[in-house]
Amino acid sequence: NLKGKRVVLVDDSIVRGNTSGPLVKMLRDAGAKEVHVRVACPPIKFPCFMGVDMASQDELISANKSVDEICEHIGADSLAFLTISGMMRALKAESGYCNACFTGDYPFSTPIPLIELQEKEKFANVWGD
Repeated sequence: NLKGKRVVLVDDSIVRGNTSGPLVKMLRDAGAKEVHVRVACPPIKFPCFMGVDMASQDELISANKSVDEICEHIGADSLAFLTISGMMRALKAESGYCNACFTGDYPFSTPIPLIELQEKEKFANVWGD
């Protein structure tokens, strides 16, 4: 029973913003008085060109909205993301991990036309799948 309770929802990431909102609503419908969302990675602001299904910045909620705007969009009382430095401390590493989807600093030279691709159909065959 969540009636009158303050709930913390922990999510691994918020990519498009279409999962957290329904979860927050479900918790409120179950009686939660407050729903606070904590995300175990930094905001994903840039597309991944190495096989992760997020080819366009237009799809990424953090690329287009502030944390406060995302919080309002998903209907939470508060929202916080792990920082990049916090993530690196948790991994106990200063380097060796790609964080381009958080920083836009890709570990390879990306041709400008590739970065400018915004339509998944145009990008789908680049990696040969």
